[in-house]
Amino acid sequence: MPQQHMNYCAAEEFKALDKTLNAVWKRAKAQVAEADKYNQRRDGQTESQVLLESQRAWIKYRDLTCDIDAYQVRGGSLEPLLRSTCMSDLTERRTRFLAYIAEGEPGEQ
Repeated sequence: MPQQHMNYCAAEEFKALDKTLNAVWKRAKAQVAEADKYNQRRDGQTESQVLLESQRAWIKYRDLTCDIDAYQVRGGSLEPLLRSTCMSDLTERRTRFLAYIAEGEPGEQ
């Protein structure tokens, strides 16, 4: 299989996983917003604010981690494949974590 095709497939896989992550994110956000009605944090923030801050930090972490993961082949034809694969792996893990928040399923950080 040509490298260009593998790069394309890896990018498409990431797009699909990112779409799933966004759907699960919406459910997690709704679940936490509902809990905000009944719970109050000592620091004055809502759980929704903390979740949003966490998600923004995670996106930055994911992007930078995958940039450095693909750095070893920077400028080469393998770079897009390594970056997309890394993005997929981390996105899949985050989706499981958000599903745990949204639905109480076992998750990981």
